[in-house]
Amino acid sequence: MRRTSFGTWPCSIARTADILGDAWTLLVLREVFYGESRFDGFINTLGIARNTLTDRLRRLEAEGLLHRRVYQSDPVRHEYLPTDKGRDFFGVLAAINAWGDRWLAGDGGAPVVLHHRPCGHDTEARVVCSACGKVLHQRDMSARTGPGYPPRLLDDPVVRERFAPGRTLGDGPAEQA
Repeated sequence: MRRTSFGTWPCSIARTADILGDAWTLLVLREVFYGESRFDGFINTLGIARNTLTDRLRRLEAEGLLHRRVYQSDPVRHEYLPTDKGRDFFGVLAAINAWGDRWLAGDGGAPVVLHHRPCGHDTEARVVCSACGKVLHQRDMSARTGPGYPPRLLDDPVVRERFAPGRTLGDGPAEQA
């Protein structure tokens, strides 16, 4: 069965989900950040099927998150290393990790702790406002269409409602008068 492509949707979340596709992709990227770069290493650490791993690595390479480099010539073997675009994804994984630690860790606590080497402290990711530095909370947020939103959709009543000025993210539909 063919999956729906979200690559052209006017939404950065949908476009990102289109690249990620499934949990295996996130786990491959996690392993890259943990230092794994070789096909057999991914197989050993993840227990992923070879064809599934091949598909995920090809997709991450095609999307520019990883680049493939030969590390052995006879037989030819490649390692998969993060690009700038791939390294920039670390914050997303760190935020997912922080959410998982808060809501899914259980009584045993966090399974992995991130350590910020420059300051010497253990840390967790926080999403903060790029202007004031305060932690972002859904209750404080609204959204508006940006310059890349398709003009042909701006007159749609659902779009106007979704991006109405002052509407808090997460609010249900406005009540009908």
